[in-house]
Amino acid sequence: MIERINPADLHRPPTYTQVTVGRGNRIIFVSGQLGVDTRGEIVASDHAAQARQAYANVRTALAAAGAGVADVTKITTFVVDYHQELRSVVSAARQEVFGEQLPASTLVGVASLALPEYLIEVEAMAVLA
Repeated sequence: MIERINPADLHRPPTYTQVTVGRGNRIIFVSGQLGVDTRGEIVASDHAAQARQAYANVRTALAAAGAGVADVTKITTFVVDYHQELRSVVSAARQEVFGEQLPASTLVGVASLALPEYLIEVEAMAVLA
């Protein structure tokens, strides 16, 4: 069971939840997912396409463990060369996969990822009963 809390004394963000509490007996940790297809090839050289693929890959990884996006308690998104205009790009891609499920979330701007062509990486934690 996942409880999502937005304390009255904290700002209520529209795209994530301030606190998530997971109660269950299985914790799932999803490694950072990139904007690559099943062959490991980069889907595109832009942030939007890589973000869509990375979030879709998170959903696929969760399914392999018997979980779904509703079970996610926390996601972290790493964005290369982050600037304010990319916030809406990343949010739109996340919305496509997570919909109204708003886990705790952190967005981190980074100089680079494992390879220069990677622009987005998303990791997740989930809890199952």
